[in-house]
Amino acid sequence: MELPVTFDRQGLIPVVIQDDVTNDVLMVAFMNGEALRRTRESGYTHFYSRSRNTIWRKGEQSGHTQQVKSIYVNCEENSLLLRVVQQGGAACHEGYHSCYYRRLQDDNSYETIAERVFDPKSTYTHAAHVQPERGAITPEMHQKLESIMRQLYGIYLYLRDHDLSEESNTSRLLQERSQSYLTSRLGDELEELAEVQSGEHVHTGRQSDTVLEGSQVGYWLFLLAAGRDIAYPNFEPHRALLEGYEAQESESRIIELREECLRLVAAEQPEKMAQGLAIGFRLIGWACAAAGVDPLAPSEFDLGQMRRKGLVP
Repeated sequence: MELPVTFDRQGLIPVVIQDDVTNDVLMVAFMNGEALRRTRESGYTHFYSRSRNTIWRKGEQSGHTQQVKSIYVNCEENSLLLRVVQQGGAACHEGYHSCYYRRLQDDNSYETIAERVFDPKSTYTHAAHVQPERGAITPEMHQKLESIMRQLYGIYLYLRDHDLSEESNTSRLLQERSQSYLTSRLGDELEELAEVQSGEHVHTGRQSDTVLEGSQVGYWLFLLAAGRDIAYPNFEPHRALLEGYEAQESESRIIELREECLRLVAAEQPEKMAQGLAIGFRLIGWACAAAGVDPLAPSEFDLGQMRRKGLVP
């Protein structure tokens, strides 16, 4: 019998995870067909990460796995509810039993209503990339980064100029050309990139998260540039990133640069927008240096994703 569930245009279905013992709602995530298959075969939850474009097993870093007891399908067959035994005590990457550990107050502030089960800073220690000595930028690295970034930007321009909305969410975003939405998403990712460095935003570890969030910042910067048809030489992202990598900026200066980036990319004048784009890439370089990550790693990660999608030979 065919699986009676409906995946969205990206091949995903939202999944609510509920504790089979306490009835607490633990988290909400997404699965694709393969993640659902692995979940059913193994008896442990597997999810699809939209930001990393990969399947991951819950608890693979923390050891706090989820044993599946039962799976339910909603009336429209477009979402799932899984009842699980939460092993290790914490479902949230912040170290709490449930991701819903804060109550919204009338004044829009949060009240934390639970105790932490583990400290995420000491639990997530996986390092995916090793950096060369800080400041050791060779001409070969400079040339390689420029080549990768020009290739990436060329792909985004192609997706802008060819309506592939049915197969590509990126192409759809570029067809819509909603600069305000792109700027908003860029702001979210810049904040998460900074929170990775401060230890407030942790998934698998500071270095691997820096690569992931850095690639996300670069993605939204490139989409903004493509939407306004900013020529590559006008913002030279490779040069800006490496300048940020070599610079030693204070925390207060980073906050100023983030605000300046968002203000400038929203400007009507192309030259101001180009300045904002360059600042955004400079912030990626700063984060790579702060986390001890190879400055080429975020762009190499993005290019690998494009290769898996068949957009790069």
